[in-house]
Amino acid sequence: MTPAWRHLLRAWYLQTSSSRIPKMCPSLSRAFRTSVTKLGLHTKHRMPPCDFTPEKYQSLAYERVLEIHSQHLAPMSTAYFPKPLLLHQGHMEWLFDYEGNRYLDFFSGIVTVSVGHCHPKVNAVAQKQLGRLWHTSSLFFHSPIHEFAEKLSALLPEPLKVIFLVNSGSEANDLAMLMARAHSNSTDIISFRGGYHGCSPYTLGLTNVGPYKMELPSGTGCQSTMCPDVFRGPWGGSHCRDSPVQTIRKCSCAPDCCQAKDQYIEQFKDTLNTSVAKSIAGFFAEPIQGVNGVVQYPKGFLQEAFELVRERGGVCIADEVQTGFGRLGSHFWGFQTHGILPDIVTMAKGIGNGFPMAAVVTTPEIAKSLATRLFHFNTFGGNPMACAIGSAVLEVIKEEKLQENSHDVGTYMLQKFAELRDEFEIVGDVRGKGLMIGIEMVKDKVSCQPLPREEVNEIHDDCKRMGLLIGRGGIFAQTFRVAPSMCITKPDVHFAVEVFRSALIQHMERRAKSNF
Repeated sequence: MTPAWRHLLRAWYLQTSSSRIPKMCPSLSRAFRTSVTKLGLHTKHRMPPCDFTPEKYQSLAYERVLEIHSQHLAPMSTAYFPKPLLLHQGHMEWLFDYEGNRYLDFFSGIVTVSVGHCHPKVNAVAQKQLGRLWHTSSLFFHSPIHEFAEKLSALLPEPLKVIFLVNSGSEANDLAMLMARAHSNSTDIISFRGGYHGCSPYTLGLTNVGPYKMELPSGTGCQSTMCPDVFRGPWGGSHCRDSPVQTIRKCSCAPDCCQAKDQYIEQFKDTLNTSVAKSIAGFFAEPIQGVNGVVQYPKGFLQEAFELVRERGGVCIADEVQTGFGRLGSHFWGFQTHGILPDIVTMAKGIGNGFPMAAVVTTPEIAKSLATRLFHFNTFGGNPMACAIGSAVLEVIKEEKLQENSHDVGTYMLQKFAELRDEFEIVGDVRGKGLMIGIEMVKDKVSCQPLPREEVNEIHDDCKRMGLLIGRGGIFAQTFRVAPSMCITKPDVHFAVEVFRSALIQHMERRAKSNF
């Protein structure tokens, strides 16, 4: 009998609780007072203390919010949970809903809030700039853009020193596509299946996730290639990933020689030989796939792929929208973990801690190729507010050693979640690096078929009811994505792992009941 099932049998006798989170967070002087959520079916978990008290919610009633949403906002169903959360306020790793309930945010606004919700230093800089100058456009100079450009360029290796500032990740990848084609004088661009690079008409061609594909033509000149996924793909084993946690699949490879990498490279060569022209524009890759469920490639794959692309005259683009700014812990940029040097780097999300801004960084040569063909202009890109905030975010990452925290706390969390993989048959894979983690749910470890969406939904909702917010990803929405702000602590990890474990036990209980 597995440990999970021993706990499950004992759980039948535990008292059910419907307690709610206190309306106010306990202050640090009351650190030993138990702070609990609207708890799940069996066990109360001690929520780490919080020294912040949210304001009282005094806006629209919840029912009115639902009415307005259904009548006037986009009809696509993007909200999590049967009863969507109505959030009111945030502080560092915490979110508060309209009723005052507190949640540990382990998805950070889709991997966006890098240094913490409403970080005091970032808030202060934003408020100061708000009272000084909001907007000028690039027709006039202002010092925040030059200060930010100097700080950002110092974090990138030569010759990646020319910065184009825009407003979103999709916009950044749009521009990178244009740069690649202008510089190479070719059209074809390759990207991985399962890759997400935006939802604009141009970047939809790069994005290879089913729900983002249309029946109508969009993003012409883009070709997909096999994703070298060492868990779900045809090849992979126990030495493939640059991660403290490896897949449970076994292989005969030596630690420094990955046969899976060689097999996936052959597939990449096949794409080059059959699906694109002799000369290509470029190749887009996320250092770790985000939307597809934190998918990692075999070590050494991107190095060889970049060489093959450059042999065809193409440029190599690293999409750092989710992986950049120290999130992976060991390095500031995801591409550095692969030992590669891209020709273009795109970035967004964590760059502004939630403020809408993004950037494309490239070489002087590629920047000149674009300038000779196009008068590139962006009304809001690089506005004073965005640049002041961007500088503050970079300062906080350095001053608070958040990259180091991502490495230390992230590695610890990966190992704790890996213990749950060993305990539960439905946890098929745990992977990632730093504070970018994927937990893939399966029916069983033999078939590795995705756990049905409705069952994953139930686990997801149970976590929320116990005070933990995590994301979803994967082609079948079968993977939980864990990507908190980089300010989290080990006590936060303890709480998150215990909540997730309880949600798994509750799921196993439901499964047992349904079999009677």
